[in-house]
Amino acid sequence: MKNLVKISLVLAAAALTLSGCNCFKKMGKKQDEVTYSCTPKVLTLNNGVVSADITVNFPAAYFNKKATLRLTPVIVFEGGEVAGTPKYVQGEKVNDNYTVISADNGGTYTQHVEFPYDDRMEQSELRVLIESKCNGASEYVMFNAATGKPVTKEEAAVLANPKSAEAMALRAQCGVFIAEGVNTMQKDFNFGDAAATAANNYKRTTNQVDKAEILYKINSSVVNQKALKENEQLSEFEKTAVANKENDRIAQSLYVNGYASPDGPEKFNDKLASARSETGRKAVEKILAEYGFNIDAAGYGEDWEGFKEMVEKSNIQDKDLILQVLSMYDSSAERENQIKNMSSVYGELKEDVLPKLRRAQLVNNMEITGKSDAEMQALVNSGKLDELNNEELLHVATLIEDNAVKAKVLEYAAKKYDDSRAYTNLGAAYLQMGDADKALAALEYAEKMIPAFNVPYDFQNGALEMAEAYYQLGDTAKADQIIDELANKSVEYLTWYLSLDDNHLLMSQREFIMHLSALDMEAKMMEKYKSKLAGNYTPKVNELYNIYVGRMKVHQ
Repeated sequence: MKNLVKISLVLAAAALTLSGCNCFKKMGKKQDEVTYSCTPKVLTLNNGVVSADITVNFPAAYFNKKATLRLTPVIVFEGGEVAGTPKYVQGEKVNDNYTVISADNGGTYTQHVEFPYDDRMEQSELRVLIESKCNGASEYVMFNAATGKPVTKEEAAVLANPKSAEAMALRAQCGVFIAEGVNTMQKDFNFGDAAATAANNYKRTTNQVDKAEILYKINSSVVNQKALKENEQLSEFEKTAVANKENDRIAQSLYVNGYASPDGPEKFNDKLASARSETGRKAVEKILAEYGFNIDAAGYGEDWEGFKEMVEKSNIQDKDLILQVLSMYDSSAERENQIKNMSSVYGELKEDVLPKLRRAQLVNNMEITGKSDAEMQALVNSGKLDELNNEELLHVATLIEDNAVKAKVLEYAAKKYDDSRAYTNLGAAYLQMGDADKALAALEYAEKMIPAFNVPYDFQNGALEMAEAYYQLGDTAKADQIIDELANKSVEYLTWYLSLDDNHLLMSQREFIMHLSALDMEAKMMEKYKSKLAGNYTPKVNELYNIYVGRMKVHQ
């Protein structure tokens, strides 16, 4: 961080020197006519660097001929900020060598900025700070972009301590918003891990969500106690939460979301939704009082998302027209008016949809921690395979070096769960043990379970391992057939991603890297077994990679 360009203490001192900022006074009044754009619109992490191109357009009859502006790009986040290299622009009568902006015609500049990535940037904003200096002035003066006015004396006093939280918050407030940040998919994704577990879906930590609902009468936040006692959903919700309480592998988060149906005044419905979240929480707390749960509550106002979901699933004759209204209008009042005007369907909505949206939704978000590798291996060593489920058996088999033990685990999984992946991996284990007949039998059985005309070969259903097993058995034609289909599918995915515009490609880089890595593995297997297909697919890997790198360089 010490090598990063920091905002100078001069900013605070300059805020006190207001006498030299008159040349920006008229410009400040027209500040909203200046336009700012950024590519990409959402900042993206790429090889440890967050980069962007900022374009600023000054309108005609705007720029003072005697003014110089210092525009500093800054990424701001909770607890800190990182400033980039400032850009200087000047009027036509300034005796300096900065980019000149015409007073009569205006002008545009584009600045490429780069910031070394800091984990705190994951939730951040890119802003531009504006400072002005007139001919003859010695210091720059910071302006508030929202008001077009220089910072006040009180604000200047705050800026005098630039590292304080208050000063950083003020600078963020004064700056022009440019872009949101940061898309960190590249950092979060490790294809090596994904490839290592391609043949099984075991995850150490998984999430499950359990829900129940308390319904209310229109315009009411009073819980119907009789209905509460007869609420089967709530009863099951309680049973699950209580049972999980004793399981140290399950961490539970309980909360109540309050909603109102989207009919009636919006402000009233906001208050009603909050009231329902509180009465719903009190009802659940009473039911679960003896178990010591912490339950959060929040109101979410009018439930347009729930409305849309219910309409989509309904048999209402004109539901497409209703959904079109939702897409055309953002205003709650306008949506309601338009839908009420559809007299032929509003009665049906009033009876079948809206009552189900007057609710408090109970949510139990469960984070489940599964068995560790050591725990699974211990169960294998003690012969307790029945305590492992299918995905755990497939996963632990990848950890076992002894092929005889591995085959035993896979035989058990294949017999109990009849899973093609188990038979494919079993075939590979038999090959390692030198038993070609058993290997071929296992692979042929796997093929019967996933015939290509019914379930296409796929990287994650064990098809790559199946292709390698056929290569090792000497059946090159069969192996080529499987791996050709896999590689062709990878090429189709990659070509589609490259057809996207730059912003969407950036947002999809995790998926692109995954499919490119899959294609690379498939091509390397072709080369390993001297398949003629390698001549088609190895150059394709390089071609698609080079196109991708060329597209990404534009945003570095």
